[in-house]
Amino acid sequence: MAQYQAVLQDEAATLALATRIAGLLSGGQTLFLHGDLGAGKTTFSRGVITALGHGGTVKSPTYTLVEPYQLKPFTVFHFDLYRLRDAEELEFMGIRDYFRADTLCLIEWPEQGSGYLPVPDLDIHLTFVDGHRRVLLQSQTPAGAALIKALTDDEQ
Repeated sequence: MAQYQAVLQDEAATLALATRIAGLLSGGQTLFLHGDLGAGKTTFSRGVITALGHGGTVKSPTYTLVEPYQLKPFTVFHFDLYRLRDAEELEFMGIRDYFRADTLCLIEWPEQGSGYLPVPDLDIHLTFVDGHRRVLLQSQTPAGAALIKALTDDEQ
């Protein structure tokens, strides 16, 4: 399992990292975003979606559960499972249909969907430490490891 860690000084740094990662995505990937309320999960998602070409507002899908974005490279599905009452609801909404080679799935609060979600390519953990955000990326698949390798190679 490959890892990448960084300190994100502010929202701009979070968006910059999201933009860098967006440039490495090719579709078919699933990213889980972990962190407390206000840790930057939606900010990170907004950075990825905007970098992939969405020109409008990126809103948190807290009440809709999922927001689709039809973008030129691929379709992005932005999930927020915070308010999910029962993970089995994902089965009823056809969750498996979202995970395809021509999509990117960004999932906030993935632990709420435990047992109904695939293994993510990347687990992205956002935390507050000493007044700054810290990010820890952990690969869970070879595709995730390749993303982290490309990200670290880009820094050198």
